[in-house]
Amino acid sequence: MASQAGWYPDPGGQPGMYRYWTGTAWTEAITPYPQTTPAPPLPTGAPTAGPSATRRSGSTVGWVVGIAAVVVVGLFVWAFFGMGGMVPSADPSPRSPNGESSADICPQPASNNISSAAPQQADGRVRAGGLSYPELGDPWTPPTVDNRVPYGDLGAEQSAMDQQDYDGQSGHSWVSSIMVAPLLSGEGFPSTKSAAELILKCVVGIYYDNTNVQRSDTLSKAHPVNGHDGWLIESELSFSIPGLNATSETVLLAVVQVDGTKYSLFYASVPNTSADRLPEVRAALADLRVDK
Repeated sequence: MASQAGWYPDPGGQPGMYRYWTGTAWTEAITPYPQTTPAPPLPTGAPTAGPSATRRSGSTVGWVVGIAAVVVVGLFVWAFFGMGGMVPSADPSPRSPNGESSADICPQPASNNISSAAPQQADGRVRAGGLSYPELGDPWTPPTVDNRVPYGDLGAEQSAMDQQDYDGQSGHSWVSSIMVAPLLSGEGFPSTKSAAELILKCVVGIYYDNTNVQRSDTLSKAHPVNGHDGWLIESELSFSIPGLNATSETVLLAVVQVDGTKYSLFYASVPNTSADRLPEVRAALADLRVDK
């Protein structure tokens, strides 16, 4: 690596992305356009010496394995998770939510889905990635294993029907969802805040594609869990999809640093046509735990 401050390929393994090196540390600033993006504001007196040639033990292997795992496991095709269901015939290529390019940031949806019953827990909690929440009862389904989280590995998810076959096609159903899952990003995300912002951007940018989605964040704040650093974003997504009764959804997304460079996700979405489920989703978030 060149011995000066500047934009360098993201050590976290985000394809096509560059992160700014101050001379002694990586910043949260990333860009797909290093030639034209100016340097971010730096703390006063930030040194400009080049990055050390010695990185922490196993870090190179870590991000290579992380990328490989993302490719092998596959990512998020959006049926029964996230915005409630897949928009049929949607092109999975990214678009630009909120006017910001996501084309080089977000992983593509998996062509192979994994969906099976999750192991039942004696204490009635749903677990994945070192996080757990109290299992929700009827009308929520029993927990299933899923691999559809952006930058994620196998998670555990529950869903509750909102509108079945909303477009007249069998299997195209819109649901409320709640999930916990581990995240994969090589050496780790710069912070829980940046991870939460990135994943929510990928959710909106990829899985609605040509549908016009208006995103309005109502909350973005630190959200520690059992003393572990975390960040919570609450957002309202508005849309109009033929045949669908729902016109908006409330999304709750929390990223928690469960251990060192290990991050995990809590995600829930509730359509406005099933708003009575929102209190129990909030209660599940309030009872989120880091399991050791």
